[in-house]
Formats: sequence, structure tokens, C-alpha cells
Amino acid sequence: MIKSNKLKIFNDPIYGFMGIPNALIFNLIAEPYFQRLRRISQMGLSYLVYPGAHHTRFHHALGSMHLMQQAIQVLRFKSIEITKEEEDGLLCAILLHDIGHGPFSHAMEHSIVEGVNHEHISLLFMEALNEKYKGKLSTAIAIFKGQYPKKFLNQLVSSQLDMDRMDYLKRDSFYTGVAEGNINSERLLTMLNVLNGELVIEEKGIYSVEKFLMARRFMYWQVYLHKTGLVAEQLLIKILQRAKELLGKGENVPFNGALKFFMENKIPKEEFSQDKLDLFAQLDDVDILWAIKSWQDHDDFVLSKLCKMIINRRLLHVKLKNKPINEAKLNKHFLSFKNEHQLTDEETAYFVFSGKIENQAYNSKSQNINILRSNGRTTDVAKASDQQYLKTLSKTVTKYYMCYPKVSV
Repeated sequence: MIKSNKLKIFNDPIYGFMGIPNALIFNLIAEPYFQRLRRISQMGLSYLVYPGAHHTRFHHALGSMHLMQQAIQVLRFKSIEITKEEEDGLLCAILLHDIGHGPFSHAMEHSIVEGVNHEHISLLFMEALNEKYKGKLSTAIAIFKGQYPKKFLNQLVSSQLDMDRMDYLKRDSFYTGVAEGNINSERLLTMLNVLNGELVIEEKGIYSVEKFLMARRFMYWQVYLHKTGLVAEQLLIKILQRAKELLGKGENVPFNGALKFFMENKIPKEEFSQDKLDLFAQLDDVDILWAIKSWQDHDDFVLSKLCKMIINRRLLHVKLKNKPINEAKLNKHFLSFKNEHQLTDEETAYFVFSGKIENQAYNSKSQNINILRSNGRTTDVAKASDQQYLKTLSKTVTKYYMCYPKVSV
């Protein structure tokens, strides 16, 4: 039961008042595992580009649950059967879908816990909570894993038009101020329906879906894969790589307990036990920021320099190209920085490097978005649309980047 009357609603800047539907949800939100999301940034280091982007995974989880409540209401109004147990399962699954994110969200995935993605850790958290709540999350876990018999329930949590994407596009657009990413989530939800057990969008909603896909494309290239955010995340990853390397050499690198454990130990997926999960639950953005601030004064040139770049926002220069990076140009920057600071090749590689990024706004071959025609048939949105650019959105776009120090660094 709800133990307190203090908090039955949240006031969200995007949706207004969001209600907590039942005691189970209230208690899950109160769990330390979930409260930790208040200290995990939704967009990593994107605030170095967009100063307003300081919202958290906590915001996003509650917003996604709010949209799920609306989706359930719409589908029930259209005589789609969703039982009380399934409703609770949907709400719990979407509330906890990101609970396994580590510090700075995607920026540090595989950096602290190598080879274990956040979805797997989310599942471990859900299973631990399911044991505590005596099986009340079993339906939520089946939906989260995509194994529930009613496919449309799984799709509401994870598909190309799920509540997760609807919320993060609208929320990230709001906090970054990038208006092109704003979507009409209310219109999309109103157009939801189910045919042959699968989620579809009614024909009247096709323009809203087009806008949704275009907004996703804009947000990826303008925000999520912004070149400055990209180089900041790369520096963050390299800071931990260097710290691990120094630890391996027996050098002193100050850490707090939980971060020290994961820096010193490589935990395979199959060995991620309850005690490791509880240690992981102690990690958040604060630990990483504390470490970076501490390491600014480290004796190691590489670690110290990388940390100062992040703290003072004096980042590497980055060039983004549509074709592979010219190796001769990269080598020129490499040798210049190496000779200037008398570094080894391994040390220089922390400051001069290249890579590539890929994005596909719409994957028509996997979990496609089907439009329900007035004749009762369905058509993939890319074929149903009269806009040629939707077909283009199905193609993977690859861009190449090169990072190197600015002259004044």
C-alpha cells in the first residue's frame, strides 16, 4: 500500500501533472535502485553543447510511464483487451526499462562494465525487485524481454514507435531547445490501434508518423551525434581507459569504492551476481565527475590533460566527413602532438584518433511501423507515404570523424 500521501503526482514541464496509478508503482519509484536515476543524466555530456540538457533518466522514466497510461486508455476505448495484470506489467516495464543505465547513460556503456549492456543490467534489477515484491513484476519482465504472448504489449515498450522513443524525443527536444525534434505525441497516441495482435497506426495518423521519423533524424544528427558531444563522450571513455591502464601498471589512481571495484575487475555477463548488482547501483554521474575533478592534478600527463579538457570544456577539435578520413592528415596531427609533448604512440592515441558513426532513422526490415488503411489492410509507412524522403530514412547513413588537439590546448 502507499505509505504516504505526500506524493501522488509529479509536475512535469512537458506533460503537466502526472499521476502515480497504484501502490506498486509508488513503491517502485521509492526504491533506491530507481531513485538513483535522479543522478544519471539522460543525455550524457550533451549539456556541453546544449546548456539546458541536464534532465535525468528519472524524468524520462516517469514521462514514458505517463505516455503508457494514455496509450492503454486509448486502446481500451477502441475495445482492445488489456487486463489489469497486463496494465500493471506495461507500466512497470516502461518505468524500469532504463534502470540499468550507468553513469552518463550511453556515453559510458561498456566502459565501466565491459561487454554487459544496460538492457541486461535493467533486467537484473527487475528480477531482483520481482523477488522482493513476490512475483508482481513477472508480467513486466516477460513484456520487457519481448516474450509476452500479446505482441502489441511488447511493442508498446520496445519498437520503432514505443513510449520510450515518444518521450525521449519530446523531452530531449524540450531541454535542448531543438524545436525540430518536437513531436505530437498526443496525436500519435490517439491514432494507435491493434490488428492481428500487432500495433498499428490508423491512416489519419500517417503525417504524424512522418513528422516523428523526421524529428528522430534531426535529433540524431543535430543532438545525439553532434560532433562536439561526440568528442566529449570519446574523451570521457578515454579517461577511464587511461585510469584502468595506470591501475594495471600499479600506479595510484584515487577512486571511490564501487568505481574502484569495476575499474580493477572485469566482470563477465554470467558473473554479474546480486552483490555486483548492488555495487553497480552505487554508481552515478557524481562518482565520475568526482574522479575527473580529482584526476586533473594527477602526475600522469595523459590522464591529467584529458580530465582538464572535460572540466574546462577545452575539447579536441573534431572534423566530420562523409567519406573516410585521410590517413596522411591524421598522421600529420598525430606526429605534431607526439613530438610537441614527447609522448609515445600509445599516449598520443588518446588525443589524436578517428572513427565513424552510423544512424538509420527508420528500419523497415525490423519492427516496421504499419499504417492501417480504411480497407482494413496494412502498409509499411515508407510505402504508404507520398514523401520520397521516408524511403531515404531507411538507409544507414555513415559519417567519419577525426579528433585532434587545437593549437592552444
